[in-house]
Amino acid sequence: MFEKLSERLERSFKILKGQGKITEINVAETLKDVRRALVDADVNYNVAKNFVNEVKQKALGQNVLLAVKPNELMVKIVRDELAAMMGGEAAPLNLKDKPAIILMSGLQGSGKTTFSGKLAKKLKSEKAMRPLLVACDVYRPAAIDQLKVLGHTIDVPVYTEEGSKDPVSIARHAIDYAKANHHDLVIIDTAGRLAVDQQMMDEIAAIRNAVKPSEILFVVDSMTGQDAVNTAKAFNDVLDFDGVVLTKLDGDTRGGAAISIRSVVNKPIKFIGNAETLDGIDVFHPDRMADRILGMGDIVSLVERAQKQFDEKEAEIMARKLRKNQFTFDDFYKQIQQIKKMGNLKDLASMIPGVGKAIKDMDIPDDAFKSIEAIILSMTPDEREHPDIIKGTRRQRIAKGSGTTLQEVNRLLKQFEDTRRMMQKAASMSPGKMMKMARQMRR
Repeated sequence: MFEKLSERLERSFKILKGQGKITEINVAETLKDVRRALVDADVNYNVAKNFVNEVKQKALGQNVLLAVKPNELMVKIVRDELAAMMGGEAAPLNLKDKPAIILMSGLQGSGKTTFSGKLAKKLKSEKAMRPLLVACDVYRPAAIDQLKVLGHTIDVPVYTEEGSKDPVSIARHAIDYAKANHHDLVIIDTAGRLAVDQQMMDEIAAIRNAVKPSEILFVVDSMTGQDAVNTAKAFNDVLDFDGVVLTKLDGDTRGGAAISIRSVVNKPIKFIGNAETLDGIDVFHPDRMADRILGMGDIVSLVERAQKQFDEKEAEIMARKLRKNQFTFDDFYKQIQQIKKMGNLKDLASMIPGVGKAIKDMDIPDDAFKSIEAIILSMTPDEREHPDIIKGTRRQRIAKGSGTTLQEVNRLLKQFEDTRRMMQKAASMSPGKMMKMARQMRR
C-alpha cells in the first residue's frame, strides 16, 4: 500500500536537499512534483491542487531552525497537511443507543458482509457488546449464507427471515428481536448493486427511515480508486452517512481513495480493512496513515495489532519456557499462527520505521511461512517437543514428508536453535543489563 506514492514523495523532497533555505522557487519546484505524485496515486485533482496550495502557504516565509533542514521542514508540513486532509484524528462510532444500530451500505463486492462480521467480532471482544447480525440482502442468497457462516465463526447470532423479500420489514423485526433478547448492538447488512441505481438508494433509505440507525457506514473497495470517491458522493447525497470504511487497503492500491474521500464527501474514514481474516480491521488514524505514506512507519498500530493476538498469560508462560530453555517447535508454530493473524507480512514490515523503504522492491509472499509450517507439521509430537533428537535419518524423513529439501530442514533447525539461545539470554537478562547492552549497541 502507498509504495509508489511514498517513493515519489521522497524523490520530490530531494529537490530541497542541500538548499540553505526555503524559497518560492524551490518550493514551487518541489510542490509541482508532489502534486504529480498525488494525482498519479489516483488522488482527486482538485484535492491535490488544494493540498499543494495549503502546503505552499505554510512553507513560504517559515524560518528554518538551526536543527532542521529545509527538506525536513517540508516533510513535516506535508505530513501535517496530509493528516489534516484525512480528518486529523480518529472518528469514534456512536454506540450510545440501546441497542446501537449500525447500517451498512455500499456497492456489491465492496466487502460489506465480511466487514459486518469483522466489526461484530471487534466490538464483541473489545467492548464486551452483545451483537446481532441482520441479513437484509434478500436478492443474493449467498449473502445470507455468508453472514450465517461468519456469525457461526465468531459466535454471534444472525437474524434472518427465510422467504421474505421485504428488507424493511426484516430490519424492523430484527430490532424488536434484539430488544427482546438483550442485544446491545445490531449490525444490518444490506443489498449492494454492481452500480449506483435508484431502486437500491430508495430501498436503503427506507431501511434507514424505519430503524433510525445510530451509525450509517459506507463500505468501499479502495482498489477502485477515484470510482470509490464518486460512489461515496452518490451514496452520501442520499443517505448522509456518518463514516466511511475502506476495504482491501492491504492490496495493490495506489491509495488515492484514502487521501481524497474525506475532502470530497466531508465524512470521516472510520475503519480500514487490512487483511482477509476476521481480525483484519483497524480504526483509521489519519496521523498514522500520513506517517506511513511518507515512509515513517506506524509502530503504534503494529503494537496494537500484536496486543490483540498475544495473550498476557500466554506471554508469561512463554517467558518462563524461554528462561528454562524449554521453547519448543509447538510454541514456535503457535507464534507463527499469531503473526499470520496480524495481516499481510509486507504491510506489517512497512509499519516498522525505516523498513518500508528497505523492502519496497522485495517480494514477500503471504504464504512465506508455508514451508516452515510444513516442516514443523512433518515432525512427530516427540520431535517438536525435543528438537535435539532430530538427527540424520529423522531430518531426511521430515524433508520428504514436508516436500522440502534436507538443506531447508537443516537451516530451520539451526535458525530455531540460534533463536532459542538468543531469546533465552534476553529473557534471563536483568533490565539494568539490557539498558547497558542497548547503550553499547548505540555507540
